[in-house]
Amino acid sequence: MKQHHTKLTTQDRDNLARWQAQGVSMREMARRLGRSVSTISDEFKKGGKAGGEYVAIRAQRLSNLRKAKSYVRPPLKNDWLYAYVHARLRDGWSPEQISGRLKRDYPGEKTRHINHETIYRYIYAEENRDMQLWEYLPRKQKKRRKKGGRTTHRSRIPNRVSIHQRPVTVEERAEFGHFEGDSIEGRRAHKDGIHTEVERKSRKTFARKVARIASRETLSAQLAIFESVPAPARRSTTLDNGKEHSRHEQLTIGHRINVYFADPYSSWQRGTNEYHNGLLRRYLPKRTDFRTGPENAWTTPRPTRYSRKS
Repeated sequence: MKQHHTKLTTQDRDNLARWQAQGVSMREMARRLGRSVSTISDEFKKGGKAGGEYVAIRAQRLSNLRKAKSYVRPPLKNDWLYAYVHARLRDGWSPEQISGRLKRDYPGEKTRHINHETIYRYIYAEENRDMQLWEYLPRKQKKRRKKGGRTTHRSRIPNRVSIHQRPVTVEERAEFGHFEGDSIEGRRAHKDGIHTEVERKSRKTFARKVARIASRETLSAQLAIFESVPAPARRSTTLDNGKEHSRHEQLTIGHRINVYFADPYSSWQRGTNEYHNGLLRRYLPKRTDFRTGPENAWTTPRPTRYSRKS
């Protein structure tokens, strides 16, 4: 008889209990159920025995418990991984960096690998909210923002050039001198902030304070940053659609800097700048009063990265 590989059913277990009481051999039980002898032997070993007798109800209950447990996986797999993730979060690492470093340091040990999304789900799980693990993240958001949760709008920036017209050499980081820019907001009541420009190939970050996140002040910060580097090192910049970038044509006309704009609500198209702004946010969190900081421009070296390209 052809043997099946389906799990034993409640009826099968009732039959096993009845046949055992009748003194039927395991080989005969296996033949009647179309299973292997080892399957019957394992069933008797796994559970159901009470006082030396196989009890079908007890065996079925234990089977249900094993099945339910098989679908539940510890959120961080094991104690070692749990301790590692918590320690790295306290050190200021992002989930992406943690995941990437584990894969690099333990390439052949799958039990020490974890996806960054698993870490995020663990951080924001309802049962873990008391630990407030989001405080260790760069942006310190109490809730995760849903992708695609907002709709696009018509841009109010005149004569904007789409990122889709940007040369391929910029996308491939094959040429030095192409930047990505954005603004970091300070206290909303003060309307001040910091304008940043990150060179895509070297990841060198330039940052300059602005008294107001507005077009005139932003343009002044951009000119101060770009005038501090040689002309061949300022070929283009890619910006978001904030209204503070409405004077972008003056960069092109006055300094021959090509300006491109990402699609609305598509921050991943300026991933380099978003990543480095996130690093700054670790030390300058939201609601920071930028009026007390230095007035001159700041630059930061390329940071150590453990996982994905920023």
